[in-house]
Amino acid sequence: MLAVGFERFGGPEVMTLLTLPEPHAGPGQVRIKVEAADINIADADARSGAIARQLPQWYPVHTGPYVVGWDAAGVIDEVGPGVEARLLCGDAVIALVHPRLACGAQAEFVIADAASVVRAPRGKTPVAAATLLMNALTARAALDSLRVGEGSTIAVTGAAGAVGGFAVELAKAAGIRVIADATPDDRDLVTALGADMIVERGPGLARAILAAAGPVDGVIDTAMLDDAITPAVVAGGSIFSACGFTGRPGDGIRWTYRPEYELLSATAELEKLRDAAERDELTLRVAATCLPGQASDAHRQIEAGGTGGRLVFIF
Repeated sequence: MLAVGFERFGGPEVMTLLTLPEPHAGPGQVRIKVEAADINIADADARSGAIARQLPQWYPVHTGPYVVGWDAAGVIDEVGPGVEARLLCGDAVIALVHPRLACGAQAEFVIADAASVVRAPRGKTPVAAATLLMNALTARAALDSLRVGEGSTIAVTGAAGAVGGFAVELAKAAGIRVIADATPDDRDLVTALGADMIVERGPGLARAILAAAGPVDGVIDTAMLDDAITPAVVAGGSIFSACGFTGRPGDGIRWTYRPEYELLSATAELEKLRDAAERDELTLRVAATCLPGQASDAHRQIEAGGTGGRLVFIF
């Protein structure tokens, strides 16, 4: 089978087409004939070797080939022993997979644990559906970790991004007031996502939030501002850090982080997010589609930022 990946760590130029043996479903697994797989900045972190430095068991040095990608959309064509009846051959599904070594989503066939596979959202193309799970599940975990309720106020940094955009929509659905950052070019998008108030993205964001709304109850920090955003939060408040930043000792803020791989088997949560996308409560944003042979260019684009949505491989 063809897959998108690399055989050594490096820049976008190391991305290539790989020819690998077809995998087969084992106990508790399904095989998916992939139609679309999105591209995340985490894929670039894997390619550069950044994730290998943090989690060497995922990407052992000099042990290739590597296939990246978290999200796949396609059709089940093999069901392993012990898989519950909700998943059958021929079902259109989306899956969240664990991209270790040659196990990523960006391949013609993907093996996924059944608990990480759900029916595809009705009315959405595979390309759009492939942009949902990883980013929406991260946003869901971020919002839950803040422990704020209806009527609270939070700030979302990087609100025009994939995780930030879903965080805005999920917070609004929970009755939470949202202050979001945006560049002038992104103001209309972030407004459409439901933000109650928008402040300009850039240096001094914490001061801008305080001037606009006073101290907020929590922050979902997808722009990786780290300590720079701390002054915007009320004493005893919470910040979810997309990069795992833990704050300064004694800053009076509860910092939280939950990596995506801890959430892979949250079937019920995946189904809720799928249903929300089906009802158009979560906006699926596709910036562009690309072919597997365009992987190097795709990685350059995601590292440059500002794509306004996800790039998606079509298989």
